[in-house]
Amino acid sequence: MGRISFSCLFPASWHFSLSSQVLPRLLIPSLRQLLFIGLVVCLVGLLYLLLVTGQGHASWSRKDSHFHRHLARVTDVEATDTSNPNLNYGLVVDCGSSGSRVFVYCWPRHNGNPHELLDIRQMRDQHRKPVVMKIKPGISELATTPEKASDYIYPLLSFAAQHIPKNKHQETPLYILCTAGMRILPDSQQEALLEDLRTDIPVHFNFLFSDSHVEVISGKQEGVYAWIGINFVLGRFNHVHNGESPSAINVTAQEALVRKRTAGVLDMGGVSTQIAYEVPKTVSFASPQQEEVAKNLLAEFNLGCDAHRTEHVYRVYVSTFLGFGGNAARQRYEESLVRNTATRNKLLGQHVGESVESPLLDPCLPSDLQDEVGPPTQRLYLRGTGDFDQCRQLLQPFLNRTNETQTSLNGIYQPAIDYSNSQFYGFSEFYYCTEDVLRMGGDYNSSKYARAAKSYCATQWRTLKERFDSGLYASHADLHRLKYQCFKSAWMYEVFHSGFSFPTNYKNLKTALLVYDKEVQWTLGAILYRTRFLPLRDIQQESLKGAHSHWRHSFSFVNNHYLFLACFFIVLLSILLYLLRLRRIHRRAAQRCTPSAVPWLEEGLGSANFPEGTIN
Repeated sequence: MGRISFSCLFPASWHFSLSSQVLPRLLIPSLRQLLFIGLVVCLVGLLYLLLVTGQGHASWSRKDSHFHRHLARVTDVEATDTSNPNLNYGLVVDCGSSGSRVFVYCWPRHNGNPHELLDIRQMRDQHRKPVVMKIKPGISELATTPEKASDYIYPLLSFAAQHIPKNKHQETPLYILCTAGMRILPDSQQEALLEDLRTDIPVHFNFLFSDSHVEVISGKQEGVYAWIGINFVLGRFNHVHNGESPSAINVTAQEALVRKRTAGVLDMGGVSTQIAYEVPKTVSFASPQQEEVAKNLLAEFNLGCDAHRTEHVYRVYVSTFLGFGGNAARQRYEESLVRNTATRNKLLGQHVGESVESPLLDPCLPSDLQDEVGPPTQRLYLRGTGDFDQCRQLLQPFLNRTNETQTSLNGIYQPAIDYSNSQFYGFSEFYYCTEDVLRMGGDYNSSKYARAAKSYCATQWRTLKERFDSGLYASHADLHRLKYQCFKSAWMYEVFHSGFSFPTNYKNLKTALLVYDKEVQWTLGAILYRTRFLPLRDIQQESLKGAHSHWRHSFSFVNNHYLFLACFFIVLLSILLYLLRLRRIHRRAAQRCTPSAVPWLEEGLGSANFPEGTIN
């Protein structure tokens, strides 16, 4: 009684006993001490759980997200896995002036983070080719027969329907967006064509399609979509700073939002030139009239799924200049030559340019190149002198600049650009002028470009043709490019530096044909903008699954840290229970061995009255 025994049979057999009277009191703490110790240990464990495992999981999530974003640049050239049930699809039909194209896009289910955008990429077939189809002519050719519009568009939608799983059709949004060709039609003809599409398409296809999904978009909208698409592919809407220079954008008067610097876009086609870039919230105007004009050139929009968040609110300046493309500018220049030469010949009684023997000298053509321009009844014969600097001077009046501040081509308002903290990408003619012949596409350097262009212009036409025949120029360069490279080089230079007022020492222009080896269409920006609220729908559906579903989702994140803590708490609980049992045993032993029982026993024995005769 009153002894505590310890024994063990494995790994070696041993046994000993310990009296409760000699057991140290430090090993038998009070109940308050036990509870205090247990509470402290629990708090330490909880702190470890929050700081170590929480931060570790968050960092892993960020690393995984960063890894997948960079991996997407590689995997988006793989064939699209149409068997994936979590993959969503979308269609955009670009109805242009010369033809119409359908683009099929896809994206995985949104991750539930309202700060991130959909990961949209172009769908690719089993041969890894982009799912795109083009038909000719443009839909505007049906202006007089609008009832044929749906028949015209049917092959495109049928082609897209074959690549999208049938069970996904009813949740696949379809957008039909018409551009330049439709803009020049009267409103009545536009509406007749659109109404035929709105009526007949739902009859033949089960796509997610409403009346607002088909429209004629403005040049401003098209420019905004192009800006969105390029910056999306560049990763500029991802606000995780990975060593890149962010820019502070003043979103409201109360806060300044710091995020990645977006890229501006310059695009010079054959007919028009366009510029688009982000501007701060506060923009100054030289006059009330200029402010009124600016309203049509500035677009503010929210790319995020939550309209109350400002992290994806952008304000973009977009302006399109018709007649300022490379070919249109050359045509205006030639018309001016024909008109001015005829007037001068008439006044001075000369015959310059009227025959091959007396050609008009043109500094914008390569040296000794002969050319003919003008209508058949008024032909003008030219011979190039290849003077790049003189060509630039002759082209400056065609920019139509004014003396008003903050203006560019044609005197159109242009917000100030922070040249020290900006980056621009130049597409189409900006790339062709620098790369096709001069072979210096990519990072733009004005002094090197001017020297190369000056050297090209001054080279004899015969030598240029020999180089062309030897394959020294880009594979897609042709004789037309060689003939007008000198003019277009000077025109691009003047538009960039004199028209848009970029300084000659500007180092942040990158001319490109592709972005990450992909041709970026404005349709990518269109579907990104028009599906921006879909993540919110996914987030709301996720929240409706209930508490049990949420617990099961959270449980999937259990890792070794959680398992270690569980084992630790089990061992701690076992120790506490053992100490409590040890304490109870000690109390019982102390009660049974109390000294107060001994005198009573001795006193009772001494008072016993036995007869003497009974003792032998």
